[in-house]
Amino acid sequence: MLDSIHFLLTYTCNFECDHCFLYCSPYSGGTFRIEQISRILNEAKKIGSVEWIYYEGGEPFLFFPLLVESIKRARSSDFKVGIVTNAYGALAEEDAELWLRPLAEADVSFINISNDALHYGNEESNPATIAIRVAERLGIATAPISIAKPKVELQRGKGGEKGLPIVGGDVRFRGRAVEKLTGNLPLRPRDRLCECPYEDLGSPSRVHVDTFGNVQICQGISMGNCWKTPLSELIRDYDAQKHPICGPLIRGGPMRLVEEYGLDLGDEYVDECHLCYAARVALLDRFPELLAPRQAYGQH
Repeated sequence: MLDSIHFLLTYTCNFECDHCFLYCSPYSGGTFRIEQISRILNEAKKIGSVEWIYYEGGEPFLFFPLLVESIKRARSSDFKVGIVTNAYGALAEEDAELWLRPLAEADVSFINISNDALHYGNEESNPATIAIRVAERLGIATAPISIAKPKVELQRGKGGEKGLPIVGGDVRFRGRAVEKLTGNLPLRPRDRLCECPYEDLGSPSRVHVDTFGNVQICQGISMGNCWKTPLSELIRDYDAQKHPICGPLIRGGPMRLVEEYGLDLGDEYVDECHLCYAARVALLDRFPELLAPRQAYGQH
């Protein structure tokens, strides 16, 4: 059951992280207008099961007045509101409060703050740690998002014996991570990649909506365009088994997607996400409305 809608408030970001699902960067375009925010919030009320609205990106603080007004409108419709940010402006506690107090006054419910080596290196005191400290003081519930760089580990058997090398860390190999972070990692035969271990494609609990109208079940997999068909109707009519991408993934993971469309791809990949992403890139021109936006594939 759908319980949250995540606005990709903008694809623009002050960072250009190697692990970014969506190829966000200072050069990426696409930002919501407040009228569009209101349209989606109205549709969210019609769905009936949505409790949470999240604003993320890109970096939503880059469009701060839009962010604050969007929070106010979501709260006036009785939604709980969360934010995902890298807190780049929290250079000192006084500065952090300039950013965070308006959010506290708008009654934001939760804020996730990226704090890891991929954003801030190994600095112990950085904008993320400062923002977390100030948010807690202002009464905003908060938690860090810490994504570890991929690393090779040895899988161990039940008796503790060493086994095959596996990839550790929390990176999902979609988007820019495929280009930047897969080199020199151990590979697995693609015929073993027969499930989607990370997303409930059959009954998603959340979708990401961008300013171009794409309603994404997973980054780069859309159920349709909400500027062409109202969001509440897209959610109501979504049939995962009939979806040309989600259907094969549910039936047999990325390997089934390769088989059903007869794709000529390599034999080994880091994990399921890696193969799925490669298959989707190969199908971009065949399903341009459903493999959207091109931004998620490094194309514009």
